Amino acid sequence: MSDLEDALVFQLAAASVATPVRELVFHPPRRWRFDLSWHDTMVACEVEGATWSGGRHTRGSGFEKDCEKYNQASIDGWLVLRVTGNMVNDGRALDWVTRALDYRSDY
Repeated sequence: MSDLEDALVFQLAAASVATPVRELVFHPPRRWRFDLSWHDTMVACEVEGATWSGGRHTRGSGFEKDCEKYNQASIDGWLVLRVTGNMVNDGRALDWVTRALDYRSDY
């Protein structure tokens, strides 16, 4: 769990958004986890750190593994939001999560 995830969870609580499950294993054979998830609506949020500093999510192998994980999540019916630290800090992540949860709760 990262400081960025903690910040987003704080924002969600302040906005009275349902509390997410943290580190949910959504695919047991691969042990893939979501940073934040709401299983009842099948919405997940991945907070991608180190996007501007050559972190794991932006290098070839890490990026490819992320693609594999997110594609399987989509096949399984998950709506996965990917956000960066800037998006958490400026409120875009909160907005997208709120809208995704509203959209999926209308299903």
